[in-house]
Amino acid sequence: MHEIEPFYNWRHLYAAEEDEFSPFYGREYSEFEFSNTVYNYYIHPQWDYFGAPNLYMKMLFVDYEFNYAIIELIGEWNDAIEDNIMTLKREIIDAMIPQGIYKYILICENVLNFHSGDSDYYEEWWEDIRDEGGWIVALNMPEQTRQEFKHAHLDHYIHLAEDAKWRTFQPQHLFNVIDNWMLRRLE
Repeated sequence: MHEIEPFYNWRHLYAAEEDEFSPFYGREYSEFEFSNTVYNYYIHPQWDYFGAPNLYMKMLFVDYEFNYAIIELIGEWNDAIEDNIMTLKREIIDAMIPQGIYKYILICENVLNFHSGDSDYYEEWWEDIRDEGGWIVALNMPEQTRQEFKHAHLDHYIHLAEDAKWRTFQPQHLFNVIDNWMLRRLE
């Protein structure tokens, strides 16, 4: 797992540690000191710890003009024991909504497992953004994770898109594809 790096091809366009509105503003990274773990396996030091002991993230791109964020996740999404959605909502999303971010693309191909809990924070997140025309889309969740999400009926709040070749797009193009898909879906 230590070789899985966050997507870096957009680093020349956006770096969360340089964005004064980002929860990660001013953070410094090491390329050599591996200290964060998932399942006792070290992960690459570029992943951001946000309070969840088994789920890490990287804010790949934020556009304040078009009101969206692209976030990549790695690890185990565990709401049953760790309540990761509460941590994500309180530590990251609640800081982004006042900045006008109400459309979220979550890259989930490295989310290895999902354990559901209550849907309260999913519902709260949805209610916080829906009046602005907001949405949440999870891209490329592994099949077992996607099935668990559906079984818990969380796909009412987070829309699941699969087989997206997102790495071939620039951030604005990816957003346009997802936004158009959501407009058709919500009609």
